[in-house]
Amino acid sequence: MEPQTSTFLIILLLLSDNISISYCASSSLSPETSPPPDISPIKSPSPSKPTRPSPSPSLPSPSKPTRPSPSPSLPSPPKSSPSPSVRSELDPKQLQALRSLNIPTAKDPCFQPSLHNATFCDSGKPFRHLVSLRLINCSDDVQMSITALKSLSTLQDLQFLNCPIPPVHFPDEFIASLRSFTCVNSLHKLTGVWLGRLANLTDLTVSQVMVNTRGPSIILGNMKKLRSVTISNTNLTGILPKKWHLNLTHIDLSGNRLKGKVPTSITLLLDLEFLNLSSNALTGVLPSSLGDLLSLRNVSFASNSLSGQIPDSMSEIPGLVYLDLSSNQFNGTIPKFLTEMKELKYLNLEHNNFHGVMPFNGSFIKRLVVFKIGGNSNLCYNHSTISSKLKLGIAPCDKDGLPVSPPPDTSFDSTGSSDGSSSDDSSDNDSSPPQNDHRHGPSKIVLGVAIGLSSIVFLIVFLVLLSKRCG
Repeated sequence: MEPQTSTFLIILLLLSDNISISYCASSSLSPETSPPPDISPIKSPSPSKPTRPSPSPSLPSPSKPTRPSPSPSLPSPPKSSPSPSVRSELDPKQLQALRSLNIPTAKDPCFQPSLHNATFCDSGKPFRHLVSLRLINCSDDVQMSITALKSLSTLQDLQFLNCPIPPVHFPDEFIASLRSFTCVNSLHKLTGVWLGRLANLTDLTVSQVMVNTRGPSIILGNMKKLRSVTISNTNLTGILPKKWHLNLTHIDLSGNRLKGKVPTSITLLLDLEFLNLSSNALTGVLPSSLGDLLSLRNVSFASNSLSGQIPDSMSEIPGLVYLDLSSNQFNGTIPKFLTEMKELKYLNLEHNNFHGVMPFNGSFIKRLVVFKIGGNSNLCYNHSTISSKLKLGIAPCDKDGLPVSPPPDTSFDSTGSSDGSSSDDSSDNDSSPPQNDHRHGPSKIVLGVAIGLSSIVFLIVFLVLLSKRCG
């Protein structure tokens, strides 16, 4: 009994010591609870915070300066303040000219052009100068003075987009440096003489604006450096130029009222890649030497009154991608060499007078992105090489190579039988219309038989009754 009591006393003493220690610890912490939480979070998180920023040491350094950085952050406005100093790099006369055009100059025009206008500058010293200016959605109060244009004589590119302001006389020094001029739905009532003064242009684009002139030659005659010209939807009249500058790579005179023939001289433009003469009133045949345009990739003569055949020389154009001869009066047979033009992706021959058998097969048509050939009433396709399920807009050929118009009600049945597939497959594909016909057919026969039998029964009954009455 005594060892147990001694053991029990020892345990009590240990417990009392632990309780006293814990009580003392708690009592010692309780009066100083405010300092340690301030110290312990700093000491304990301080190792944890370095561990988080340690992968990105750049974060602590900015975070630390940001607190004392009311003074360092103030120098940042001086960094933005260079914008006024940078703004002063632009020629003051050109800066004043931009203001006269209602172009915002609060920001540096050489570094931060506005959303509606765009300006580009050179790196000249001591002042920078404008080399490109684009005006979009101009207001009615924009006035282009001669003084402003003279100060902008360093411009090489000038663009007007949706700026219905009257044209102004360009000074000679302004015209001398201009290389690219764009006018889309702007500067109403232009004249060919006004445009023709821009002699040093390499790129001319005029669209959706009336141009009063006797022909494109007045505009293009003096532009010996011109490489790209677009004068579209301008109501331009006259005939196509008989002389062209050999530097041209892009010609777009679509959507006008040009008349006459396509001159043979246009085939001398060996670097020509793009030719669009669509939607005019051109007549005659295409030049037989059209195939000399070996660099040609896109050509459209659509919506004119051209006639004759497709020139055989076009087979020599290796990289032709786009060919549109639609809505003309072209005749003859379609040349087979078109199937051998491997780069061809767009082919439109619809609404012409082509005749004979179309030389294209199904694999050629599937290779094209766009293929249109309808509207040629004398043209037909070989149903043994092309599935009649393709909606080409032309009829299949008969045994003599002439178009056959299929009966409108039985067109689905005829396509099934004339297709390259078996008749069983075609009957499965076109089963719904014939099934309806067969259901109506047997019902009429059964109805006729029933009427006939009822008539016979009625006749027999009538004879029986008649014989009884007579007897």
